[in-house]
Amino acid sequence: MRQTVLNLEASLIRQVANAGMGRSDVLKFWFGESDEVTPAFIREAAAQSLSRGETFYAHNLGLPELREAIADYATALRCTGAATIGADRIAVTSGGVNALMLAVQALVDAGDEVVAVTPVWPNLTAQPAIMGAHVKCVSLKPVAGQWQLDMAELLAAITAKTRLLIVNAPNNPTGWTLSRAEQQAILAHCRSTGTWILADEVYERLYFESSPNGCAPSFLDLASPDDRLVVVHSFSKSFLMTGWRLGWLVMPPAMTEQLGKLIEFNTSCAPVFIQRAGVAALQHTDEVTPRVVAHLKTCRDTLIPLLQAVPGVQVAPAQGGMYAFFRLTGQARFSDSFDTAKRLVVEAGLGLAPGSAFITDRSPEAQGWLRWCFASQDVARLGQGVERLKRWLALPGL
Repeated sequence: MRQTVLNLEASLIRQVANAGMGRSDVLKFWFGESDEVTPAFIREAAAQSLSRGETFYAHNLGLPELREAIADYATALRCTGAATIGADRIAVTSGGVNALMLAVQALVDAGDEVVAVTPVWPNLTAQPAIMGAHVKCVSLKPVAGQWQLDMAELLAAITAKTRLLIVNAPNNPTGWTLSRAEQQAILAHCRSTGTWILADEVYERLYFESSPNGCAPSFLDLASPDDRLVVVHSFSKSFLMTGWRLGWLVMPPAMTEQLGKLIEFNTSCAPVFIQRAGVAALQHTDEVTPRVVAHLKTCRDTLIPLLQAVPGVQVAPAQGGMYAFFRLTGQARFSDSFDTAKRLVVEAGLGLAPGSAFITDRSPEAQGWLRWCFASQDVARLGQGVERLKRWLALPGL
């Protein structure tokens, strides 16, 4: 348990960051957030709430107006024919990670079997382990730098004994995204086995492929309201609100009241002034998210060709998210991504996340890979980072 809890993304990345504390010129691409501040109108909504004295408890499930706004927003993103999402299916949470933990607490008991698609943000596998579950990992496989799912392997791993399937798509760190057909196959199979699906879709809007609704495929486009499906979302990425810690869950209506009780025992409620900021963000989503996505696509399309031009780098453009997940091939000395990341920050001033932050002992495929968050306001910084990587690779005796 101790090893599981400590082997978290933030822990390993902070160790890399600490290794570079002696340098003041580090280009920091390690954490999964944009370096752009939250839009002014969202900050102002929070400030006005505080000025009005809204400093008291709220309902466990969130302000009614925010739940309604989230329900309308989620419904508007759905493909034609998808079920309308009512506010009775929404719970407001203190961030996406809180939403994930609440879902796991609601669905998993000690001894339960949980299947997770990896590599993945390690909280998703640590949370069920903390609850005493047995976690089975089905790993994506890299093909010329592009990560792919072996659907037959995944479906074979999900049996009538499987309580919960955890899947994050678009995926952190790989950028892999489920297709509509893959989601349909997974949903049908989990219906037959009675398995719950926990879908982390916080990167849904950060999608660079053509789609009818401008976002990645979602299980909500296919599922009925009563399906054993819980979907996690967050304001962090699409609205530039990482530090606000505001997210939400979509779940079957019959589950919502019980989820509210769990929120009482975890955080009681999200702060009202932060929820007011969320309402403002949703009221003006067209002023924020499309611009964020367009800029991230520019960042991706700038960085990936530069990395592909570096000898020994294997990388492919991500379909979604905000990361380039790549490896340095051909030499055994780069097989330990944690060591490589520490050396890069100390010797080159280039701050990247090690792939080892996203693996477990049952899913080692991401070892040797590095994650580069390309969500940079200054696109030129990406080119500067690639130049530092090239110079470091050319160092004698490396």
